[in-house]
Amino acid sequence: MTEKTSSHANTDRVFATERLPTAFAFDDQVASVFEDMINRSVPGYSTIISMIGVLAERYCGAGSTIYDLGASLGGASFAVAQQLPHDDYRIIAIDNSEAMTSRLSAKLAALGELGGKETSRIECRHEDLRDSKIEDASMVILNFTLQFIEPAAREALMRKIYDGMRPGGLLVISEKIQFPDPALNELFIDLYHRFKETQGYSKLEISQKRAALENVLIPETLAAHRERLNGAGFHSVDTWFQCFNFASMVAFK
Repeated sequence: MTEKTSSHANTDRVFATERLPTAFAFDDQVASVFEDMINRSVPGYSTIISMIGVLAERYCGAGSTIYDLGASLGGASFAVAQQLPHDDYRIIAIDNSEAMTSRLSAKLAALGELGGKETSRIECRHEDLRDSKIEDASMVILNFTLQFIEPAAREALMRKIYDGMRPGGLLVISEKIQFPDPALNELFIDLYHRFKETQGYSKLEISQKRAALENVLIPETLAAHRERLNGAGFHSVDTWFQCFNFASMVAFK
């Protein structure tokens, strides 16, 4: 079950009317429209989610523990649960937004009542992932999460994740990125904004959300991500997906 937009999803209108500048937060208003927001805001999001499930199928054998850090409404967790060919696994979905975890917990409970067996293997935790313990992980997912962690704390988080993984474990990290070449950076930002317009967002919505995310979402270059991952001990680090200024990487312990 991926976070695909449907006719039943609430439509994202958070920034549709003029408002006073406020910092972006994963509050009730955002959580209530998150599935629509993320699908219309991140090019290739549904592909990334579905391929995370495929990666899990390849690298997560029986007895695996998978961590979904910054799980939001559990799109990656559900993709993994549905793709794995065995039942001997557990998924720990962690998010520090109570608005997100309360909705995910309710979703898991509702699906469990309908007989969804995979839901019994997804554990939802409301906690700050910087304080979370990572233990015996076959796979760790950071799907557009690290960009919301203050840069000074990112290196320590990567080292903690590395230390908590099994040998051969897989890290998937998806991020909004920036480019060292200012002209290219401007180009990809412009292309991304044009993409958002094709998804039905107005120039006002794009402008207001961009302002709200300033100093909240702090992107880095792919080179900076590679350097940090290699420094933490990961190897075979590379980009497997990119569209405009959004990318997803894999790294192995």
